[in-house]
Amino acid sequence: MFEMLMRRYNQRLYRAVRAILQDDGEAEDVVQQAYLNAYRHLNQFEGRAQFSTWLTRIAVYEALARRRRVRGTRTSSEHRLAETVASRSPDPERQAYVKELSVLLESALAGLPDGYRSVFMLREVDGLSTAETARHLRISEATVKTRLHRAKGLLQRKLHAVTPVEAFSFDGARCDRLVARVMRRLAGVRLLLRLS
Repeated sequence: MFEMLMRRYNQRLYRAVRAILQDDGEAEDVVQQAYLNAYRHLNQFEGRAQFSTWLTRIAVYEALARRRRVRGTRTSSEHRLAETVASRSPDPERQAYVKELSVLLESALAGLPDGYRSVFMLREVDGLSTAETARHLRISEATVKTRLHRAKGLLQRKLHAVTPVEAFSFDGARCDRLVARVMRRLAGVRLLLRLS
């Protein structure tokens, strides 16, 4: 039964933890530890909240504790070095995310009506003022403001229509691997409990 619960909540816990730690391997380790913690403390679940909420809270607390431990073990010079390296060269995952986001934004911009698209590009991308945009497009400043407002609304609706369901998925082999690791560790815990 615990295996079924893990399979049901793996993706939810993984996404919550991944958002905090921003590292796939660390996130998997924390989710595994959260399941072990939950199993050991099942008797503390009082049913005041949903089981999924209780389990997510355990995972989030574990992720925050892991982040504090990792940050606490670095010296201040290591922190500065890590920040410098991180700021100079974004990790491949971040680069892929930015690329995908750029493609999505470009596609949404391409779908705007011409008048809205040109105003948005001049104001938001090129950074021109309302007056400069009006001069370039030979329209009034009021029209620039109206078109910009409408363009933003259209873009917002287009981007909200895209749901990031596939983002940070945790299924298939990854799910199976984590479940197997937790079940092996739980078997060891149960054996120790029987022997004691």
